[in-house]
Amino acid sequence: MNEETILELAARTTWLSVQIAAPALIAALVVGLVISIFQAATQINEQTMSFIPKILAMVLALVICGPWIIQKMMSFTITLIQEIPTLAH
Repeated sequence: MNEETILELAARTTWLSVQIAAPALIAALVVGLVISIFQAATQINEQTMSFIPKILAMVLALVICGPWIIQKMMSFTITLIQEIPTLAH
């Protein structure tokens, strides 16, 4: 196992992590932006007002995207296990 293989594996793992985290983070970003605009328009300065909607949006995004996330993780794991003989030489 050389440095190039390790860096390539690290890059694939990092990219998978970004893909898996994206749905929940994008949902939280959109909900946070909408609530911030609402707070600015109504001049409500309550810090905790956005917490529950963000959590609910993240959970909803994970429920909707859950099968896709599991499929991506399973595919990556299967590929990694299949590559073990070539990595060990």
